Amino acid sequence: MDNILEIKGLSTYFHTRAGVVKAVDDVSFAIERGSTVALVGESGSGKSVTSLSVMRLVQPPGEIVAGEILFNGKDLVKASEAAMRRLRGAAIAMIFQDPMTSLNPVYTVGDQIAEAIRQHEKLPKSAAWTKAIAMMQRVKIPDAERRAKDYPHQLSGGMRQRVMIAMALSCNPELLIADEPTTALDVTIQAEILELLRALKDDFELSMLLITHDLGVVAETADRVEVMYAGRIIEDAPVRDLFHQPQHPYTEGLLRSVPKLREVGLKRRRLDTIEGTVPNLLALPDGCKFAPRCAYKIADCTTGEIPLISIRADRRARCIRYDAVGDEAARTQTRKQQA
Repeated sequence: MDNILEIKGLSTYFHTRAGVVKAVDDVSFAIERGSTVALVGESGSGKSVTSLSVMRLVQPPGEIVAGEILFNGKDLVKASEAAMRRLRGAAIAMIFQDPMTSLNPVYTVGDQIAEAIRQHEKLPKSAAWTKAIAMMQRVKIPDAERRAKDYPHQLSGGMRQRVMIAMALSCNPELLIADEPTTALDVTIQAEILELLRALKDDFELSMLLITHDLGVVAETADRVEVMYAGRIIEDAPVRDLFHQPQHPYTEGLLRSVPKLREVGLKRRRLDTIEGTVPNLLALPDGCKFAPRCAYKIADCTTGEIPLISIRADRRARCIRYDAVGDEAARTQTRKQQA
């Protein structure tokens, strides 16, 4: 197995006046070269902090307190800031959730792409500008030469996100981190951006870490899924297996709460939800962090540390009742097929 990225025991904490927030707590997973791994969970689960840790962009009071981030076998946690500056944008690129806050409002989008190219490839201005235009054309921005002279506010949300993708891929990175790349866009534009990312992933032979809370995006895009809850990985599986038979109650709840198109207009029933709320990271419950919201819990769930159990070679779940969850998911699938 050729892993481009391997995260081992990563812990990123924030030291606040109220106490230590364990935003990412002993997280481990890997991305095979050429594959897409989706990091899924509710807001506050630790997804974005994990991606920022990979880029070494966590700001005080946050810090990486333990673990390894192996990129092509080299530990980024131990890398100097100068080495990270060389890697960012060149070998590892990132697309952020809101392009309007990521782009500089006082420079044209063409200048910003060209500057990113010049920083890593040391090209003269004219050559960098030509390459910037070519990259804008690759991400299907119409009339790229003219639009390169526009400022961010003159572009639509979808066009700004295409500019961010062009900038991220301009130096031909090996790993692309996409942090909620479609959240701020309307549904039709979301579909266009996802299709563009899939096509560019193949064209550029990219590996991708996709941060999202949208399970529809995961189903269309990912090869593997890492489900996060309260700073920890609670399930890890191939995408088809996870959707067919989740092994953690939280994953089951996420899948249950997705609206089903075929049910619209047929049944006037309330959308399924996960009872309760995400725990306060300053006051986490004993045992399983999901236990207060879980319908499967037993006494053993609330005492001691719940490990990430290997169910088989390519599946893990942080649940001592994973078999009961899986059996119920299988029964639900059978009922749906019979209906």
